[in-house]
Amino acid sequence: MNIGSYTLLVARPSGRFGWGPRALAGVAMAAVLWWAAQGAQVSFGELAKGLPWIGDFLSRMFPPNFAFLEKLVQPAIETVQIAIWGTLLATLLAVPVCFLAARNLAPNAFVFHAMRQVFNVTRGVNEIILALVFVAAVGLGPFPGVLALAVHGAGMLGKFFSESIEEIDQGPIEALRSTGAGPIQTIIFGVLPQVITAWIAVVLYRFETNLRQATVLGMVGAGGIGFELVGSMKLFQYQDTATCILVIIAMVMVADYVSTRLRAWIQKGAR
Repeated sequence: MNIGSYTLLVARPSGRFGWGPRALAGVAMAAVLWWAAQGAQVSFGELAKGLPWIGDFLSRMFPPNFAFLEKLVQPAIETVQIAIWGTLLATLLAVPVCFLAARNLAPNAFVFHAMRQVFNVTRGVNEIILALVFVAAVGLGPFPGVLALAVHGAGMLGKFFSESIEEIDQGPIEALRSTGAGPIQTIIFGVLPQVITAWIAVVLYRFETNLRQATVLGMVGAGGIGFELVGSMKLFQYQDTATCILVIIAMVMVADYVSTRLRAWIQKGAR
């Protein structure tokens, strides 16, 4: 096939993928978007009407009350601590069971599907809902936030860990099994060396996410800087609110920078 005929083939779609099916797909997509807009009550007119109120709210937040920073030091540290322990517990919960959720390592189909559904349930419940449950169970404070991040994160990490296991090279696994290696030996010497770099990178990314979520969990009494944020808004101290938001943004930016540098360093060392 020469270049001219190839260009003609690309430019003129075949009957199977012609303009008719594409037009139908476009109409279907437009119908879905319209249906979703009706259900979500999307109204840019209402947004335009609310812009003056948003402007008034933002104007009340400036200038930020930087004297409030002194009170935010401990809540900010607490937020980082919640994110660290939430990430650690999530990893410890996900690692032992992710091998059972990998199609190429699961002992049978029932175990595989059962573990996948467990991951779907744990990551399907929002962290705030989990935090409310744990606040009711163990009381106010940072510990319910840790538990909420751990349970939700275990589902997210477990899904990623198991999917990364399914993508490994099966050659080392088959070689180990042919020598009589057991499941534990196969995992240690055949699986972990192929996935550990990707696992560390995703755990670091999960820490970034948990740090963001930890700032929100304080709104339901799970400790951290979010508690101060909600308190300042309830007291109409919007300049304090602005300071809280600036601190949260700074924390997220620092965590993103450090995590990005660590992932780059780990990936470079794995080459």
